[in-house]
Amino acid sequence: MAYELQAVIAGDELLRAASRDVPGAHVVPLLQGLSLLPMTDEVFDAVTDGGAVGALGFWKLPGGFEQVLAQWSAAGPVAYVEAEYFGGAGEQRAAVWAEGALALGPLEAATRHGSRTVTPVSQALRRLGARSSLGEDEFSAVGLDRHRDTDDWIPSGMG
Repeated sequence: MAYELQAVIAGDELLRAASRDVPGAHVVPLLQGLSLLPMTDEVFDAVTDGGAVGALGFWKLPGGFEQVLAQWSAAGPVAYVEAEYFGGAGEQRAAVWAEGALALGPLEAATRHGSRTVTPVSQALRRLGARSSLGEDEFSAVGLDRHRDTDDWIPSGMG
């Protein structure tokens, strides 16, 4: 079974305020006071400056968007995360901006589903304040396992 995610994650109020003027932005509540902004094609087109994609080693980080994330992070930490799995194996990438600058990462790792290592996305979520219980990682603790594709995070009828 496949899993794919490209998204911005931050505190709910911060993300709602910061993305208010981004065409096509849908902020989706997660658990623990965090929210997710799926990096859909529409959002990608709205925030790119036309520069090279793949900045900082990400697959779908729009050109120039890292400067926007740095600006947003003046109000609190902001993460950009990517995860892709197929058949239990995959890759994750994550970075966190805080106080206007890159504060963590970019982190990248090949991972296996169920691995005990702390993944890049879980490290980023920790930096945002997420906490996990015994036998669970931050990825599951905030509910990132709720959908299996980036576009599935958009409520029906709003995509």
